[in-house]
Amino acid sequence: MFKSIKTGVLAVILASSAIYAQAQKKINEGSLTYGVEYKLTKEQQDMMQGMPLPNETKLKFNGNITKIEMEQGPALISIITDNAQKTGVMLVDVPVAQKQFAVKQTKEDIEKVMGTTKYSDFKATGEKQTIAGYNAEKYTYKDDKGTSHELWATKDVELPQIGAASYFPELKAFPVKYSVVQNGVGVTATLKSLKEEKIGALSIAVPSGYEVTTMEDLMKMGGQ
Repeated sequence: MFKSIKTGVLAVILASSAIYAQAQKKINEGSLTYGVEYKLTKEQQDMMQGMPLPNETKLKFNGNITKIEMEQGPALISIITDNAQKTGVMLVDVPVAQKQFAVKQTKEDIEKVMGTTKYSDFKATGEKQTIAGYNAEKYTYKDDKGTSHELWATKDVELPQIGAASYFPELKAFPVKYSVVQNGVGVTATLKSLKEEKIGALSIAVPSGYEVTTMEDLMKMGGQ
């Protein structure tokens, strides 16, 4: 009897370990899709008239390097970022004009977009819900001015320091719903899907055939 009980307990422990191991699956290559909402000031709303903001963002990643692709008018834009080094490149293809431009992004450029606010004092609240199929828990935290915030994060998966994780490096979970300020615009992002898939090698090196320019010169050409 005791042997059967021990065997039963061992089976439960092994099953639990298997579930835990699956829940803590590490994904190093794939894609993330976020639903995005914006909080714009009246001035920002006036500036954005005629230029609708995307309500969804897809981010491909391989290790610490990410790639976001979007269309803006006749231009195809790719933003490739090395999240570990905080450097990157923006590639702009304009097929109708047969032009290709590259804008290198320094650490200072990326910090300008992401902001330099530091976050700390992350505390799990015990409140839970399912987001994009993952078990998520609400966390409270503070910025470097002492203001309190909250986000939702999951421990079901382990990903590189990419996307939302770049904003919250001290959080020991992956953010699935959070709010930040990018380029002075309030953004709330909610994870819609996470796929483990082959993306291939990503690099912030400027490909051959691209003319290296600055953001200021690109905007003068109508690249804004």
